[in-house]
Amino acid sequence: MQNLFNLNPISEKKASIISSQTLAFVGDAVHSLFIRQKVVLSNKFKIKDLHLTTVQYVKAGGQSEASAKLIDEFNFQELAIYKRARNYKTTNISKNSSVGDYKRATGFEAVLGFLYLSGQFDRLQFILNKSLGEHYDN
Repeated sequence: MQNLFNLNPISEKKASIISSQTLAFVGDAVHSLFIRQKVVLSNKFKIKDLHLTTVQYVKAGGQSEASAKLIDEFNFQELAIYKRARNYKTTNISKNSSVGDYKRATGFEAVLGFLYLSGQFDRLQFILNKSLGEHYDN
């Protein structure tokens, strides 16, 4: 994965003290762009189906599934960030997902945000690709 927009990465220490909700905010954008690129480049979908296909991966349920696949892949620091974000007390819950899915999705997004902001692009690419499993091999 490339350093989009010439971001000057921050240290892992600085990234790890950013609020979990802020990390998730960034991670959601990173994940959405990654999925959109994979869907578009797959050439498997008509224009009208691009959004519907993308939503399956970027909605809370899809991200919760991805986190379940990846939990054993997270290193100590990533797991700590995931758990901190997952356990964050919030009143914002998606109307189309369970509380558990929403919290696991938030944890997943926070890990992505942490990796992106701290410039760990190879690790981020690995996690994103692994989250898709066998889908979209291009």
